[in-house]
Amino acid sequence: MTALRQRMLEDMKIRNLALNTQASYLLQVSQFARHFGKSPEVLGPEDIRAYQLHLTQEKKLAPGSITIAVSALRFLYNVTLHRDWKLEEIIPAPKAPQKLPIVLSPEEVLKFLGCVRLHNHRTILTCCYAAGLRISEALALEAAHIDSQRMVIRVDQGKGRKDRYVMLSPKLLEILRQWWRQERPQHWLFPGGIPGRHITRGAVDDACEEALQRCRISKPVTPHTMRHCFAVHLLEQGTDVRTIQLLLGHRSLATTARYLRIATTKVCSTTSPLDLLPRPLPLEPKPTRPQYF
Repeated sequence: MTALRQRMLEDMKIRNLALNTQASYLLQVSQFARHFGKSPEVLGPEDIRAYQLHLTQEKKLAPGSITIAVSALRFLYNVTLHRDWKLEEIIPAPKAPQKLPIVLSPEEVLKFLGCVRLHNHRTILTCCYAAGLRISEALALEAAHIDSQRMVIRVDQGKGRKDRYVMLSPKLLEILRQWWRQERPQHWLFPGGIPGRHITRGAVDDACEEALQRCRISKPVTPHTMRHCFAVHLLEQGTDVRTIQLLLGHRSLATTARYLRIATTKVCSTTSPLDLLPRPLPLEPKPTRPQYF
């Protein structure tokens, strides 16, 4: 490990960045250095510009992937190397397209979960839908996090290193009790194949793909789709956006508010101006055939 890499790692640890973020930033900077075959210390703004063009035009990475590289380079040059640069100009971030998540109807959710073959995968995805958990949060659940007295689930150190509580559905509680009686997990509620570790996200992703083929739903479905369904279905039931923000653990209300553009009760309950016209639109009269006799 080079001195610069060690210094950057220490800077991230001091700031208590998540382990996944630390690993991702180190990987991005390593790829940047290998691209030029030089240490990042001797590379400057023109090199960074050339690298961003390489990621965009040659590797054709999505804006989200390029943003990760941009965040890593900004941290390196701003925090570790103390370069007095205007980072927004030297290392600009690409504008990401604003896409709305795809959501299943309640009937489709029930059909999809019924097609998940293994009990542990089905229970994990049910947790994501019933409590709005991220897949990483559902995988990291422990038996101690399920509080049946207060009917809440404690999410321990979710995204952004934040704890929060979410509702514990009575139906979900019964499902989790059945799972616990069947498996008797010791530490993780959903243990994986490796002793001492929980089940991997890849295993649940594969289960989703298999279930999607079996249920023949035309919409794409991932574990995160269950979280989107949770938010939209609550909105459609009349739950206010602020409450949903707290349940999802969003930092900004604007992030939660995007679900307003999907909820059918918000979108479809508005009357179209066409329906407010005083009378039906006149039909185009058929042209009469000329009479020659």
